[in-house]
Amino acid sequence: MNLAKWFQLIKPNLKLYQGGFFEFPFLANTPELMIESTINTPGSRHIKKDQAVFRNNPFTKGEFFYRKIEEGLWLTITNVKFKHNTVIKSVYDKNIPSNHYTITFTLFESEVKLQNTFIDKAPFQNKFWGFKKPGTDVGACFYKGTKSKFFIYYISPEWIKKNVPLDKLDDSIPFKKFLDSNKGFISYQDIVPNAEGLSYEILHTVKTFNEDVFNETLLKSQAFSLISSFLKNVFRDVRKENYQEKGKADYKKISECERIISTNLSAPFVGIETIAKKLNLSPSKLKTDFKSVYGTSILQYHIQKKMELAMQLILNTDLQIKYIAQEVGYESQSKFSIAFKNKHGKLPSEIRVNSSID
Repeated sequence: MNLAKWFQLIKPNLKLYQGGFFEFPFLANTPELMIESTINTPGSRHIKKDQAVFRNNPFTKGEFFYRKIEEGLWLTITNVKFKHNTVIKSVYDKNIPSNHYTITFTLFESEVKLQNTFIDKAPFQNKFWGFKKPGTDVGACFYKGTKSKFFIYYISPEWIKKNVPLDKLDDSIPFKKFLDSNKGFISYQDIVPNAEGLSYEILHTVKTFNEDVFNETLLKSQAFSLISSFLKNVFRDVRKENYQEKGKADYKKISECERIISTNLSAPFVGIETIAKKLNLSPSKLKTDFKSVYGTSILQYHIQKKMELAMQLILNTDLQIKYIAQEVGYESQSKFSIAFKNKHGKLPSEIRVNSSID
């Protein structure tokens, strides 16, 4: 697809949302088309030998890498900073078949306000997994200044049939029910242990791909390992009917809800009704949409993020544990320790002993 045709396809969608968001679509029929549209985006510089694209346009600045790992399996990695409030949304050319599934691992950074006198803000990293069926419309919102990394694996039905033993799994497994349903998208939080570390190893391999003849084999091994770990844990997931129907959720409002939660973790939870009123949604609609996008209830998500913030404060600051407990809303250090262990499997004191902070 040439640049003129691509621009004509997305031009009607380049508009300012009422709430101050630009919508920026990308072609999602095939990995090749997604890569081509990225290469041809205004402000992009393509380094073919490195299979890399460096972008600096009115919306984003960053780098993009792509690799065909083997037949039926592609990987793209995007490292980007958003210059404006932006909605990233998939679009499809109706004249081109769309038959790839995608597994996406997203890391995005924000800042959390703290109550501590000496540390008023702390960097906070969110992690998000999504599995999308072919042809499914999805979208995600990012605020100005947000830094994000997207690791997207494009998988053909033939690759799944060859490498995933679906026929050997019980039909009652929720993920198999999802695959057989008319729902197009399902999401998860921390479903892969050490996903961040494994993904950075993959990024390093991709960036140094031409420096070592064994990197092709290494990348295949790394990608298989991460995908296998994802699928293995997905098959163990026990959620019930928590699927996202195509095009139903208001991604902008759900993203705003998530931002309200994740940037105010030191303050008491404002309540679902208060958030719903601010977003001009009914509480029931907000709860349903949020759970379908993030895979958990708003209240449970709030607790999970508090424990993730606590972990980052333990690892990256010298705040005493009793003050960290207060920062995430616990007056009782013992109750905080119980909640922390339920999330992370270890007590805060055990993590602190093994960290580099004295």
